[in-house]
Amino acid sequence: MSPVPPLPTIDEVRAAAARLRGHAHRTPVLRSATADARTGASLFFKCENLQRMGAFKFRGAFNAIAKLAPAQRRAGVVAFSSGNHAQAVALAARQLDSHAVIVMPADAPAAKLAATRDYGADVVTYERRRESREAIAQRLADERGLALIPPFDHDDVIAGQGTAALELFDEIGQLDALFVPLGGGGLLSGSLLAAEAMSPRCAVFGVEPAAGDDGRQSLQRGEIVTIDIPDTIADGAMTTHLGERTFPIVRRLARGVATVHDDALVDAMRFFAERMKIVVEPTGCLGAAGAFAEAGRWQGRKIGVILSGGNVDLARYASWLSAAA
Repeated sequence: MSPVPPLPTIDEVRAAAARLRGHAHRTPVLRSATADARTGASLFFKCENLQRMGAFKFRGAFNAIAKLAPAQRRAGVVAFSSGNHAQAVALAARQLDSHAVIVMPADAPAAKLAATRDYGADVVTYERRRESREAIAQRLADERGLALIPPFDHDDVIAGQGTAALELFDEIGQLDALFVPLGGGGLLSGSLLAAEAMSPRCAVFGVEPAAGDDGRQSLQRGEIVTIDIPDTIADGAMTTHLGERTFPIVRRLARGVATVHDDALVDAMRFFAERMKIVVEPTGCLGAAGAFAEAGRWQGRKIGVILSGGNVDLARYASWLSAAA
């Protein structure tokens, strides 16, 4: 049995930040007096919905592809994703003179499918409840000599995602708590590495859909728990388990995992549209919905929230907001 490589550290996150400089946006940190009054805390929203291609995923994808050997970049990459990682790999590959093949569920939001193709990727669709995206991507990698860039369980992806929180702490300083959307754990584990180094007293929480609480169960059991594909509007968090690389970091450093129902995500989307004039997708609202629900514990404290993405089908978005009116 080959030895398990060491997990990524803050040094890899900082190296990723240097690699991303001039390529990824340094996204703004926004405030809202209404949010502060609603929660009794001081909230700082790191707006990765305003990142290139509309989500934090660009950070990890670019970092991972940039670290490939030149010959491998020329050969191309393959990824599997419900949407944001797909777009991120497609755009990063184009930026780095590579080519991407993306395995996406046939029922992915139409806007995400279209954007992935517009960035120049070849899209291979599959039925998410009948086929294995991992198996399809691995077959394509083997047949075509492509480098596989998974959406979260990859050290260079984790390091890249951690640069969002790194920027937040660099701008705001110490925080008392940080709420981070949780799917497979790439963003959360990278954020935990940044928090450990820059704000060690900060309590970091992952927030996942109540219908897909594999992260919460995994922390409770002390091992990776796999669930069925959850039924949630947070399509970017329809993962069934944490990663072999992300779970050890989450287990060691996270204060806990909170869960929120879909109606709380709709409420958060409506808040951001009405009060802050920004579009945030359901998955991107996980951290905010968690912070709003848990704010009673953090009266008078400084709370960071990562808004992870803003890529949403406008017809669905309109229907969610009108139904909540």
